[in-house]
Amino acid sequence: MPNFEDIAYLQSGNERQRAAYEVLLKYEVMQKLAPFDPLLAGTIPIGIDVAQSDLDIICCWKSKTDFRQALLLHFSACPGFVLRERAIRGQESIVASFWLDDFEVEVFGQSTPSREQHAYRHMLVEYKLLQKYDEPLRQQVVHLKKQGVKTEPAFARLLNLPGDPYEALLRLEERA
Repeated sequence: MPNFEDIAYLQSGNERQRAAYEVLLKYEVMQKLAPFDPLLAGTIPIGIDVAQSDLDIICCWKSKTDFRQALLLHFSACPGFVLRERAIRGQESIVASFWLDDFEVEVFGQSTPSREQHAYRHMLVEYKLLQKYDEPLRQQVVHLKKQGVKTEPAFARLLNLPGDPYEALLRLEERA
């Protein structure tokens, strides 16, 4: 399994992964977010992205104010910058969206440690499932995503997982 805690693995990935690596390096995104333990999550790291997929970076903040100020300082001048606060599954969250070159970037922060956040845990389960079921599953997931189905619901549908797709994937953590 790639070391998803270090974006260096993107250098040997597909064309979009290599481009993502270059953009993240060019704009020093991970360095600017370093105090918040940033991790790249989502579909691009595991090669199931579609044209409209963004770069999802999850972070952990100890101080919501410090995180908010860092986002404003480093990214508010970027095209399309939007910063919002909301509760996601009962968890206080801050989300910043903006563009860097050809990539939309979403930086997501919570007080939950980055490796324990659902987005990262989902990605690891999805990666293991893709390793287990290989190219046919990858192609089917991408096909559903192109039809507008979100990632977790696509996996749940293809694997016949009952209930909430986000929770169903987390239940597979031990088995995947």
